[in-house]
Amino acid sequence: MKRYAVRHETRYTYSLPVDIGMHIARLSPVNNALQRRIEHSLDVTPTPAWAMAFSDHFGNGLHHFSIETAHTEFAVVQKTLVEVTAPTWTPESAAPAWETVRDGLRADAFPEYPEAAEFIYASPLVPIDPAATAYAAGSFAPGATMIAAAFDLAKRIKQDFAYAPGSTTITTPVSEIMERRHGVCQDFTHAMLSGLRGLGLPARYVSGYLKTHAAQPQPDAKPDEKLVGADASHAWVSVWCGPEIGWLEFDPTNALMVAEEHIAVAYGRDFTDVTPLRGLITGGGGHTLTVAVKVEALN
Repeated sequence: MKRYAVRHETRYTYSLPVDIGMHIARLSPVNNALQRRIEHSLDVTPTPAWAMAFSDHFGNGLHHFSIETAHTEFAVVQKTLVEVTAPTWTPESAAPAWETVRDGLRADAFPEYPEAAEFIYASPLVPIDPAATAYAAGSFAPGATMIAAAFDLAKRIKQDFAYAPGSTTITTPVSEIMERRHGVCQDFTHAMLSGLRGLGLPARYVSGYLKTHAAQPQPDAKPDEKLVGADASHAWVSVWCGPEIGWLEFDPTNALMVAEEHIAVAYGRDFTDVTPLRGLITGGGGHTLTVAVKVEALN
């Protein structure tokens, strides 16, 4: 079990005053079987006129607030103390064949596992792209186990795609990612999701954070090696591996099965479901955005 202190600051500076700002934040790390949020705070400047908290369809924590005084700066600072427990590893050979998982979610409009079945379909930023499906098929040989095949796909993306910050935007199409084979964590996650869903396999987008320096669960890892995507928001893939195993998570940016070094904030179909901060403003003119993330290991 690992304990982390997380600080995530988002700051907008506007060239003209903003009269009213309405915002939604998905910045609270989730509570689940492997992750426990011990302390959490969300500080907003200027002070909102009103605020409310609720959960969305996917169980993510949302904060909705309105700033109704004129302002030229807007900042949201999230601080969390969280504990993360590594999953109990299932041997790759003990997992079901990927065709078994696929076939178990086919058929009629009343799937046995609806919590998984809804993640088979295309979503706004993840179409069923033929190139992504064909690429993923290279890892899913007949009879391959679900874990082995998904992990192989994550490792191939790490090997074949170049990490190139600034080369894409969040709306860069999956088809372009597959053609150019470069991008950042959300691009690799969208490409892996498209390939898996194209094969009929349920897969979710996960947003969150990485420990800046992590002891990795792979036998050939270097001690205290810095992961790609640390010191910023990160993204990876959650894959349904059948009812006996459930969801396992894979990081195609770092070719990892997720253990204790990832902190999940939100789950969804693609980035549109997990956007950390979004909203509408009146006024403001141009703006400058700065984001700073710090994840400090406490043990």
